[in-house]
Amino acid sequence: MAALPNQEFIASLNTSAIDLADAETLPPACYTDAGFYEFEKEALFFHEWLCVGRESWVAGSGDYFTTTIVGEPIVVARGRDGKINAMSSVCAHRAMLVAEGAGNTRMFLCPYHHWAYGLDGKLVGAPAMEKTCNFQKEDHGLATFKVELWQGFIFVNFDLQAAPLAPRLAAVTEAIAGYDLASAEGEKPGAPGVFAWNWKVMFENNNDGYHASKLHQGPLHDFVPSELSVFPDADPADAGFLRYNGTLHQDASFNATQKALLPVFPELDETARSRMTFANIPPTLSLVMMSDMVIYLILRPTGPETMEQDTGVLVAPGASKHPSFAHKMAMNMTAASHIIDQDMHVDGLVQVGLRSRFAPRGRYSWQEGAQIQFNRWLVTRYRDTWDRLNGGARPVVRAA
Repeated sequence: MAALPNQEFIASLNTSAIDLADAETLPPACYTDAGFYEFEKEALFFHEWLCVGRESWVAGSGDYFTTTIVGEPIVVARGRDGKINAMSSVCAHRAMLVAEGAGNTRMFLCPYHHWAYGLDGKLVGAPAMEKTCNFQKEDHGLATFKVELWQGFIFVNFDLQAAPLAPRLAAVTEAIAGYDLASAEGEKPGAPGVFAWNWKVMFENNNDGYHASKLHQGPLHDFVPSELSVFPDADPADAGFLRYNGTLHQDASFNATQKALLPVFPELDETARSRMTFANIPPTLSLVMMSDMVIYLILRPTGPETMEQDTGVLVAPGASKHPSFAHKMAMNMTAASHIIDQDMHVDGLVQVGLRSRFAPRGRYSWQEGAQIQFNRWLVTRYRDTWDRLNGGARPVVRAA
C-alpha cells in the first residue's frame, strides 16, 4: 500500500462534511492522486459491501459470472444447493484466473494446470501434487467472500468480519419498497462502459439535483426541475442515502411524451409516483427510479482516474411481455441516452479540471444536499481508516 495521506490532509476533509451552507468540495487530490486511491481502497472497497450484479444473472444451479472491482477478479456462482457464492477467481496455485466471462459449469477448472474448484470455491482436484509435502486440498481453495442479497442485487464483502448490510439500509429499503426490486425484470447488461474519470465524479453527478435544470434544460428533462430537489437526512453510519426530485406531473418519465409509457410499478403510492427517487449505496450502486423504469449503475473503479460501469434497466413484472415493449423502451432509452451523453461529456471535463493546479475546493448550492451526505459517508470512513492505520492517533480537525 502507498504511503498514507498526511495528518493535515485528513484534517482538511472536515470542511467537506459540515453543514451544507458552509461546506466546500473535497480536495482535488481525492479524485486524481494514485496514493490516495490506494488509501481509498483500504478505507472503502476492502471493507464495504460492493454490488456486483443481479440475482437473476445466476438464476440456475451452476450459473456464474465474473467481474472485477479495484483490480480484484471475482466470480459469482450459484451452487447445487441454490446458494450464491462469491470468490476470488485467482487460482491458489500460480494465480491464473480460473473463470472468465459468464456461463454455466459444474466446476471451475484452471486451464493452466487443471486445479479444479467446486462452485463454492473448495479445491476438489489438484493433479500430480502427491509428492508435495504437507499439502492438504482443504487449505488451498479459492478465497471466498461474504455475500448478501438486497432488492435482488448481489453484494459481496472482502472483509469476512463485516457487519450485515440490510440493517444499515433500513431507511432506503422502506423508501423504495413500492418498487419491489427483488421482483423487477431486466436483462443482464452488455459490455461495461469504460470511462476516464474517478468513480466519485460519476457518483456525484448522479446525486446532483443542481445541474438538472441547467445542463439538461429542454423538453426531455424540464419536468424534473432542480428547485424540487429534496434531500432526506442520512446517518453516515448507514450504508446508503436518498435524493428525491419532485416532478411537474405524475408518472413522469424520460421520453418525448414526458410520461410513463411502460406499466407503472404496481405498488407505488401517489407520493412516489409524483417524484423521481435516487437511491445510493456507495461505493458501487446508484439507482435512478421512475414510475415505469429503474436505471441502475454499478460503478467499478479501475484506477484513480478510470472506471468501468455496468448499466442496467429494471421494469415492473410482466412489462417486457407486452407486444409494444421494445418500441416503448426504445423511446425511453433514446431520451435517457441524450441526457446520459450530456452527463458523460461533463464528467470527462470535470476530471480534466480536477488535474489542474487551479482546481478549487468549491462551495455548494442548497440543491446539492446529496453531495454532503456522500461526503459525510466518505469522510467518516477516511478518518476511521486513517485512525486505525495510525494506531489510534486522531488527526487534528480544522475549524470550519
